[in-house]
Amino acid sequence: MSNKSQNQTEKGLQEVEVAVSRFEQTVEKNQNVILTVAAVILVLIAGIWAYISLYKEPLKKEAQASIFNAQYYFEVDSFQLALNGDGMNDGFLQVIDNYGSTPAGELAKYYAGICYLNLGQFAEAKDMLKSFSSDDETLNTMAMGLVGDAESELGNAEAAVSAYKKAAKNGNEIASPIFLKKLGDAYRAAGNKAEAKAAYQSIKDNYSRSNVANEVEKFLATVE
Repeated sequence: MSNKSQNQTEKGLQEVEVAVSRFEQTVEKNQNVILTVAAVILVLIAGIWAYISLYKEPLKKEAQASIFNAQYYFEVDSFQLALNGDGMNDGFLQVIDNYGSTPAGELAKYYAGICYLNLGQFAEAKDMLKSFSSDDETLNTMAMGLVGDAESELGNAEAAVSAYKKAAKNGNEIASPIFLKKLGDAYRAAGNKAEAKAAYQSIKDNYSRSNVANEVEKFLATVE
């Protein structure tokens, strides 16, 4: 090794030693701060674990148990009991109040909206369904379409059309043809045959395997 290379190596080692020494001094100087930060991080991790394991997960299980009877009443069309409970078991409204932050609490909003629709309380149905949100796109689409039903019952034709459009636009194989049919009906009721025909034709072209498509020719005949 040449003297020049050796000098460069020694110089580099010296620089590393200086850097390490400075780091050690910094650590020693700020030892209390570092230990405090580490302790805070550990407390936060423990807190998050405790929140999930000791609070959030048990709450989800409680919510799921709480919604069970309301779902039963819903299935047998006892919408008042499903909504408000039977005095011993919670209805959907109590589930929302007590467990609104859980998946079951969110789902209760969807059920409650449908209960309100069936009970003729359309403004409440609209508000409840608009507040609902889910990772399940089919449920989101259904909720938006049901908002259209509530708007229609309230006499808000334009708002109903807008909601039906949003629901149909989703492209969901189950829900979209249902709300295309309702969109077509809304346009036809307003005397807009061209838009009604386009909605019905979309069922025929894009959802030919759906149950709604079985009667699409009849729908089209009404707007010729």
